[in-house]
Amino acid sequence: MSKTLIRNARLVNEGTITETDVLTNGGFIARIGSGLPDAGVEQVIDAKGKYLLPGVIDDQVHFREPGLTHKANIHTESRAAVAGGVTTFMEMPNTVPNALTQELLADKYAIAAQTSLANYSFFMGASNDNLDQVLRTDPKTVCGIKVFMGSSTGNMLVDNERVLEGLFRESPMLIATHCEDEATVRANTERYKQEYGDTGGPRMATAALHPIIRNEEACLKSSSLAVNLARQHNARLHVLHISTADELSLFDNTMPLWEKRITAEVCVHHLWFDSRDYDTLGNQIKCNPAIKAPHHKEALLAALLDDRLDIIATDHAPHTWDEKQQSYWSAPSGLPLVQHPLLLMLDFVAQGKLDIETVVRKMCHAPADCFQIDGRGYVREGYWADLVLVDPAAPTTVTPENVLYKCGWSPLMGHTFGSSVTHTFVSGNLVWANDQFVTDQTGQRLSFDR
Repeated sequence: MSKTLIRNARLVNEGTITETDVLTNGGFIARIGSGLPDAGVEQVIDAKGKYLLPGVIDDQVHFREPGLTHKANIHTESRAAVAGGVTTFMEMPNTVPNALTQELLADKYAIAAQTSLANYSFFMGASNDNLDQVLRTDPKTVCGIKVFMGSSTGNMLVDNERVLEGLFRESPMLIATHCEDEATVRANTERYKQEYGDTGGPRMATAALHPIIRNEEACLKSSSLAVNLARQHNARLHVLHISTADELSLFDNTMPLWEKRITAEVCVHHLWFDSRDYDTLGNQIKCNPAIKAPHHKEALLAALLDDRLDIIATDHAPHTWDEKQQSYWSAPSGLPLVQHPLLLMLDFVAQGKLDIETVVRKMCHAPADCFQIDGRGYVREGYWADLVLVDPAAPTTVTPENVLYKCGWSPLMGHTFGSSVTHTFVSGNLVWANDQFVTDQTGQRLSFDR
């Protein structure tokens, strides 16, 4: 946590772009202003021509540890995150074993304390039979409760109406939901297995059935149930990875984020890809909820801009290349994305679809506000120094050599982004600089102002 002076940066923060200097000291932002002196400073970085942003906060990742470490682990995926400007992550409970007890949740925090280069928090998992464990979760030190209202790994499906009522009625914490109606998905699966068989025809080879099986009806039915339960019990609900235009009427844009009791997230892949991409990428972009027809992608972007959708995340979910090469029915769902979400959205800026102030608001400020994270998400004096420098004139091409995921592949392989992440500070430590890791200092566990 050295004393660092960043000079001449174009700071993007709280809706403005200002050329200024930022001084960090002891892990925190000490001063912001022009012409700051460098007396006693260990390192000075000239950021002329670069943007300085708060670190990206990704509220939905799957880092696969414990139990699935042949795909990924907290160390490898946090390294990839930091290289892409993601300084903070919140990880999901569907590891093996599922994080369904306070002891298993504590085990994940212990691993991260030793190995995570990024700041971290972990969701407590809900099941049909662990309400007592869920209600023991500390809202000051845990980001939220995760409820799979659709199929997932192990004992994570919550489809018992009595349990759902109890969760929404009794939990004082944010409840984050994966919303796909299980009965609809199962019925569609059986229908198309009967039609195509276990091996399938040409449509199966490109995973083109995925958005038909996991369709708009499944999403809307489940999201509507979650929203109705939240309204009935005044619960704090956050609906993850919205993928359809059909669901957008469930969400409000008439009040500021910090006043909302119901919020929603969109993921980068649902903004970037659409169903036409199955022809070339096939199972590489098979994920739940499914990537759907082009009009959904356009509607999601519009809802992001008008604040019906509050946060941009990744749902980073790596699998090995061999696992993804299986038949459609056998290939697992999920794709690795945590190294490139900021560059994806900055390409949208270059295309005129977003402005950079909105990118920062949706990827940095909004997650901090939504989860009430203490001292992060903004560039403010006294806040933790989670900072990212971006060079908008230095392109980045995704290649096998620079993909840092343990799985070793990306659905973005070969794409050239218009920008690059040149420096990443995590809790005051310069971790990534000019395509190199410069420290193995671990990040900090998040605390929450609740």
